Amino acid sequence: MKIDVWSDFACPFCYIGKRNLETAVAGRKDIEIEFHSFELDQNAPERYDEDIHQLIANKYGKSYEEARAMNGQIGQMAELAGLQYDFDAIQATNTFTAHRLAQYAGIEGKKEALVERLFDAYFTKGAFLNDEETLVKLAIEVGLDRDKAREVIRSNEYLAPVRIDETKAMELGINSVPFFLIDNKYALSGAQPVESFAAVLEKVADEVSTQQGKDAPDCSGGECAL
Repeated sequence: MKIDVWSDFACPFCYIGKRNLETAVAGRKDIEIEFHSFELDQNAPERYDEDIHQLIANKYGKSYEEARAMNGQIGQMAELAGLQYDFDAIQATNTFTAHRLAQYAGIEGKKEALVERLFDAYFTKGAFLNDEETLVKLAIEVGLDRDKAREVIRSNEYLAPVRIDETKAMELGINSVPFFLIDNKYALSGAQPVESFAAVLEKVADEVSTQQGKDAPDCSGGECAL
């Protein structure tokens, strides 16, 4: 079973959804998860003058305290998934470089590990995901080559894979993340609870099992035929 996931490292619901999906598939060996790039704002600046609470207030026309309360509610959702968000420490930034680095990690078979490190760094450790040394450190932690990681960060390498992922998202009509596509058939969006993932995965598995039964060889009459 293949699960394609579109997400952005600056999306708090994406990390929650990721963790809930991982909980739902824990222990299963028949599931492949592939993470795809999606930028919520391709024109986001490298640095913001405002903190994350003020950015949310500006975006949704809320007061600063209302935005802080909204982020607090998201933080409570994160806790239910076993995550500890630190919204006061978040350094909002453009995520394009982080996505390119994740694409490079995919070539080396390290994408899933780096995606986890990037989410954790951004939401729980207040890391600035456009700082070269921070990104290099995260790359090294998952076993990537230091010099190659630095080269990717300083260049526009792996731009094409990011844009391919984003183009595919457009073709699928994805305009918000996280978005989960299961076996190119079932779609889920948002930070779904573990139970929702489990229910859909069970449904897909049952359908696959039924189809395999229909396609099994007919071995009656002393011979087997499709």
